[in-house]
Amino acid sequence: MKGKLIYFLPLAFMVFSCEDKKLQQEHKIDLFADRREVGRAYVMKPQECFDGSDMVVSSSNIKLIDQSSGRGKPIFIYRVQSGKLLKTTRDSIVIFPFQFLANKELRFRKDSTAYIYLKKLNGYRFIAKEMGLKYQWLKAAPVYSVKKEN
Repeated sequence: MKGKLIYFLPLAFMVFSCEDKKLQQEHKIDLFADRREVGRAYVMKPQECFDGSDMVVSSSNIKLIDQSSGRGKPIFIYRVQSGKLLKTTRDSIVIFPFQFLANKELRFRKDSTAYIYLKKLNGYRFIAKEMGLKYQWLKAAPVYSVKKEN
């Protein structure tokens, strides 16, 4: 009898432990509906981007050279081959090509010139040393295309 119980007991545990139980029931009335907000990211205006950045460059020759999106924050490294320096607060001379880091993928159009809003690189010590990075993309700045003057 004991031998049969040893074989039957694990089988009984498996059968009764695999049933579908709902721990929390669905409530029809949402008590916190007025407190729930849909998240919207703040998008800076062009003048705010210009004022908040350490360096502004307009360029049409921008390439994504490296990206990492496994563990931690996603990292995108872009290279600017050539461009026009519009503002700088740190470096008086900018040597092209240079590279910068962004925490999101930037959608640059291939056929148009875009403004590049950069600030001093904070953190990322090992990547900065290995890749020669000094700047990162201004966090809330979108990609603005340069408007052609007539």
